Amino acid sequence: MENVIIIGTGCAGFTAAIYTGRANLKPLILSGMLPGGQLTTTTEVENFPGFPNGIMGPELMMNMQTQAEKFGARIEYSNVSSVKKAAAGHFEITTEDGVVREAHTVIVATGASPRHLGLPNEKSLIGHGLTSCATCDGAFYRNVPVCVIGGGDSACEEASFLTKFASKVYLIHRRDVLRASKIMADRALANPKIEPVWNSTVSEYLTDDKGEMRAVTLENLVTGAKSELEVKCVFVAIGHIPNAGFLGDLVDTDENGYIVQTQGTRTKTEGLFAAGDVADHVYRQAITAAGQGCAAGLEAERYLADKGVH
Repeated sequence: MENVIIIGTGCAGFTAAIYTGRANLKPLILSGMLPGGQLTTTTEVENFPGFPNGIMGPELMMNMQTQAEKFGARIEYSNVSSVKKAAAGHFEITTEDGVVREAHTVIVATGASPRHLGLPNEKSLIGHGLTSCATCDGAFYRNVPVCVIGGGDSACEEASFLTKFASKVYLIHRRDVLRASKIMADRALANPKIEPVWNSTVSEYLTDDKGEMRAVTLENLVTGAKSELEVKCVFVAIGHIPNAGFLGDLVDTDENGYIVQTQGTRTKTEGLFAAGDVADHVYRQAITAAGQGCAAGLEAERYLADKGVH
């Protein structure tokens, strides 16, 4: 029987492992769908405190893993298919290979996967001119044209933020009116740096000889006409999918599938905690995920102490 099983290995999962490890709880980390989390798909991270010259995303994750292992955390590279609570009160975690592990507490830190368009070379372009986070990557694209795909509040917010850096921001939307709230839409459309591209979708990413984004192929959904639009980065803002489906009715979720936290990082199921982007649809930053991982680790430790488990 494990004291703590942490599902997920991003900033939230590794930080929870550091805290529970230092509490001598010997946490077991199950890597989840993307070992290392979304930062393993990014290049330079400039907004994580403590690195004035920035740090590469994969390096930051490896540092966190090493630190967690230093304090006794163990990691297994497996995906979790289900979590159930046994009659005795502990949890039964089943991985895709059919192995069942038992734990007194579970911390879910599986994050949220950004929605993409599903174009052929999409995965290879992530970190090379394709991203889902303007706050993370916008500053890398100063004085060059970029585009945002989407029409909701997130897309408008991303586009407005990017005007601080980019020379031009094209806001590409499938319809002729934005889905965003009126205040967000008005703010974006009033910005002289933002140019809406209506009734259109991106049908192809075009790269330079170094494999970096140089342009996109636009397809007008009304006329069918295709054209090339020069951009150095594409910011996809069509939503995220929280990786929480394997939990079933152990948690409540909001209308977008994010886990509802009841107090701190607690969920509706006693002993089950959620941290990071799987529960956070507002900030979705590495540092906020780490903060929630810290909170979940502390709350799991206190929960076990209250139960007399050491």
